Amino acid sequence: MIVFTLEYRKAIAAMTADADNNLRKYKLWREEWEILEQLVKVLKVFKHATLFFSRATPNLATVIPAMDHIDEVLTTQAIDTNNALLPSIRAACSLARKTLNRYYERTDLSEMYRIAMVLHPRYELDYFKAHNWEDVWVDTAHTIVEDQFKRLYASLDVAPPDYEVPVAPKKVCIQPNIYSVRPF
Repeated sequence: MIVFTLEYRKAIAAMTADADNNLRKYKLWREEWEILEQLVKVLKVFKHATLFFSRATPNLATVIPAMDHIDEVLTTQAIDTNNALLPSIRAACSLARKTLNRYYERTDLSEMYRIAMVLHPRYELDYFKAHNWEDVWVDTAHTIVEDQFKRLYASLDVAPPDYEVPVAPKKVCIQPNIYSVRPF
Protein backbone atom coordinates (compact mmCIF):
# COMPACT_ATOMS: atom_id res chain seq x y z
CA MET A 1 0.00 0.00 0.00
CA ILE A 2 2.83 2.40 0.81
CA VAL A 3 4.59 1.60 -2.47
CA PHE A 4 1.32 2.25 -4.33
CA THR A 5 0.88 5.56 -2.50
CA LEU A 6 4.40 6.65 -3.42
CA GLU A 7 3.94 5.61 -7.05
CA TYR A 8 0.80 7.74 -7.29
CA ARG A 9 2.11 10.61 -5.19
CA LYS A 10 1.40 13.30 -7.79
CA ALA A 11 -2.16 12.13 -8.36
CA ILE A 12 -2.85 11.82 -4.63
CA ALA A 13 -1.38 15.26 -3.99
CA ALA A 14 -3.52 16.76 -6.77
CA MET A 15 -6.70 15.10 -5.47
CA THR A 16 -6.14 16.16 -1.88
CA ALA A 17 -5.15 19.70 -2.86
CA ASP A 18 -8.37 20.30 -4.81
CA ALA A 19 -10.86 21.95 -2.44
CA ASP A 20 -13.78 20.69 -4.55
CA ASN A 21 -12.93 17.09 -3.63
CA ASN A 22 -13.29 17.82 0.09
CA LEU A 23 -10.16 15.71 0.74
CA ARG A 24 -7.83 18.38 2.14
CA LYS A 25 -7.84 16.74 5.56
CA TYR A 26 -6.08 13.73 3.95
CA LYS A 27 -3.29 15.81 2.39
CA LEU A 28 0.15 14.51 3.27
CA TRP A 29 2.81 17.03 4.19
CA ARG A 30 6.38 16.86 2.91
CA GLU A 31 7.55 15.28 6.19
CA GLU A 32 4.86 12.59 5.91
CA TRP A 33 5.94 11.74 2.36
CA GLU A 34 9.51 11.46 3.64
CA ILE A 35 8.36 9.08 6.38
CA LEU A 36 6.61 6.92 3.76
CA GLU A 37 9.73 6.84 1.57
CA GLN A 38 11.88 5.77 4.50
CA LEU A 39 9.35 3.19 5.69
CA VAL A 40 9.45 1.47 2.31
CA LYS A 41 13.20 1.04 2.67
CA VAL A 42 12.97 -0.14 6.28
CA LEU A 43 10.12 -2.58 5.65
CA LYS A 44 11.81 -4.14 2.62
CA VAL A 45 13.67 -6.69 4.78
CA PHE A 46 10.34 -7.90 6.19
CA LYS A 47 8.81 -8.14 2.73
CA HIS A 48 11.74 -10.23 1.53
CA ALA A 49 11.62 -12.48 4.59
CA THR A 50 7.86 -12.96 4.19
CA LEU A 51 8.24 -13.91 0.54
CA PHE A 52 11.17 -16.19 1.37
CA PHE A 53 9.25 -18.09 4.05
CA SER A 54 6.08 -18.18 1.94
CA ARG A 55 7.76 -20.33 -0.69
CA ALA A 56 6.60 -23.86 -1.30
CA THR A 57 9.59 -25.21 0.64
CA PRO A 58 10.33 -23.13 3.74
CA ASN A 59 13.20 -24.56 5.74
CA LEU A 60 13.53 -24.63 9.52
CA ALA A 61 17.31 -24.31 9.25
CA THR A 62 16.95 -20.86 7.67
CA VAL A 63 14.92 -19.34 10.52
CA ILE A 64 17.90 -18.39 12.70
CA PRO A 65 19.99 -16.99 9.81
CA ALA A 66 16.96 -15.00 8.64
CA MET A 67 16.43 -13.59 12.12
CA ASP A 68 20.13 -12.74 12.35
CA HIS A 69 19.93 -10.90 9.04
CA ILE A 70 16.81 -8.96 10.02
CA ASP A 71 18.43 -8.08 13.35
CA GLU A 72 21.55 -6.83 11.58
CA VAL A 73 19.48 -4.66 9.21
CA LEU A 74 17.34 -3.23 12.03
CA THR A 75 20.41 -2.55 14.18
CA THR A 76 22.10 -0.69 11.33
CA GLN A 77 18.95 1.34 10.68
CA ALA A 78 18.34 2.07 14.37
CA ILE A 79 21.89 3.38 14.80
CA ASP A 80 22.02 5.12 11.39
CA THR A 81 25.34 6.90 11.80
CA ASN A 82 24.74 8.86 8.57
CA ASN A 83 21.51 10.36 9.94
CA ALA A 84 19.78 9.40 6.71
CA LEU A 85 16.70 8.24 8.63
CA LEU A 86 14.34 10.36 10.68
CA PRO A 87 14.49 9.88 14.46
CA SER A 88 10.97 8.41 14.41
CA ILE A 89 12.04 5.77 11.87
CA ARG A 90 15.17 4.93 13.88
CA ALA A 91 13.03 4.57 17.01
CA ALA A 92 10.62 2.29 15.14
CA CYS A 93 13.57 0.14 13.99
CA SER A 94 14.79 -0.11 17.57
CA LEU A 95 11.34 -1.23 18.77
CA ALA A 96 11.05 -3.71 15.90
CA ARG A 97 14.43 -5.13 16.88
CA LYS A 98 13.26 -5.60 20.47
CA THR A 99 10.19 -7.45 19.22
CA LEU A 100 12.30 -9.61 16.90
CA ASN A 101 14.62 -10.50 19.77
CA ARG A 102 11.67 -11.66 21.89
CA TYR A 103 10.84 -14.12 19.12
CA TYR A 104 14.51 -15.03 18.74
CA GLU A 105 14.66 -15.96 22.43
CA ARG A 106 11.77 -18.35 21.86
CA THR A 107 13.91 -20.40 19.48
CA ASP A 108 15.86 -21.44 22.58
CA LEU A 109 12.73 -23.20 23.84
CA SER A 110 12.87 -25.67 20.97
CA GLU A 111 15.85 -27.85 20.15
CA MET A 112 14.60 -28.27 16.58
CA TYR A 113 16.09 -25.00 15.33
CA ARG A 114 19.58 -25.93 16.49
CA ILE A 115 19.25 -29.52 15.28
CA ALA A 116 18.12 -28.31 11.86
CA MET A 117 21.05 -25.89 11.65
CA VAL A 118 23.67 -28.42 12.75
CA LEU A 119 22.40 -31.05 10.31
CA HIS A 120 22.06 -28.61 7.41
CA PRO A 121 25.13 -29.09 5.18
CA ARG A 122 25.41 -25.36 4.54
CA TYR A 123 25.48 -24.32 8.18
CA GLU A 124 26.53 -27.08 10.58
CA LEU A 125 28.35 -25.79 13.65
CA ASP A 126 30.35 -23.43 11.45
CA TYR A 127 27.47 -20.96 11.29
CA PHE A 128 27.38 -20.58 15.06
CA LYS A 129 31.14 -20.14 15.26
CA ALA A 130 31.23 -17.66 12.38
CA HIS A 131 28.55 -15.60 14.10
CA ASN A 132 30.45 -15.52 17.39
CA TRP A 133 28.08 -17.63 19.43
CA GLU A 134 29.51 -18.40 22.84
CA ASP A 135 31.41 -21.70 22.97
CA VAL A 136 28.97 -23.09 25.51
CA TRP A 137 26.08 -22.49 23.06
CA VAL A 138 27.97 -24.17 20.21
CA ASP A 139 28.81 -27.12 22.48
CA THR A 140 25.17 -27.30 23.58
CA ALA A 141 23.98 -27.42 19.95
CA HIS A 142 26.43 -30.24 19.26
CA THR A 143 25.37 -32.12 22.39
CA ILE A 144 21.68 -31.78 21.53
CA VAL A 145 22.23 -33.38 18.11
CA GLU A 146 24.46 -36.09 19.52
CA ASP A 147 21.98 -36.93 22.30
CA GLN A 148 19.06 -37.11 19.87
CA PHE A 149 21.06 -39.37 17.57
CA LYS A 150 21.96 -41.71 20.41
CA ARG A 151 18.39 -41.75 21.70
CA LEU A 152 16.65 -42.28 18.36
CA TYR A 153 19.08 -43.82 15.87
CA ALA A 154 22.22 -45.31 17.41
CA SER A 155 20.53 -48.56 18.40
CA LEU A 156 18.99 -49.18 14.96
CA ASP A 157 20.40 -52.10 13.02
CA VAL A 158 21.33 -50.68 9.65
CA ALA A 159 22.96 -52.85 7.03
CA PRO A 160 25.93 -51.26 5.26
CA PRO A 161 25.41 -50.57 1.55
CA ASP A 162 26.56 -53.16 -1.01
CA TYR A 163 28.70 -50.52 -2.66
CA GLU A 164 31.24 -47.95 -1.58
CA VAL A 165 29.75 -44.51 -1.04
CA PRO A 166 31.98 -41.79 -2.47
CA VAL A 167 32.75 -39.04 0.00
CA ALA A 168 32.90 -35.56 -1.45
CA PRO A 169 35.35 -33.12 0.11
CA LYS A 170 33.66 -30.92 2.66
CA LYS A 171 32.94 -27.41 1.49
CA VAL A 172 32.44 -24.90 4.22
CA CYS A 173 29.96 -22.33 3.02
CA ILE A 174 29.62 -19.69 5.69
CA GLN A 175 27.42 -16.88 4.53
CA PRO A 176 26.97 -13.78 6.68
CA ASN A 177 23.23 -14.30 6.25
CA ILE A 178 20.76 -16.33 4.23
CA TYR A 179 20.22 -13.47 1.84
CA SER A 180 23.79 -13.62 0.52
CA VAL A 181 22.59 -16.24 -1.91
CA ARG A 182 19.60 -14.02 -2.75
CA PRO A 183 16.78 -16.56 -2.81
CA PHE A 184 14.42 -13.75 -3.80
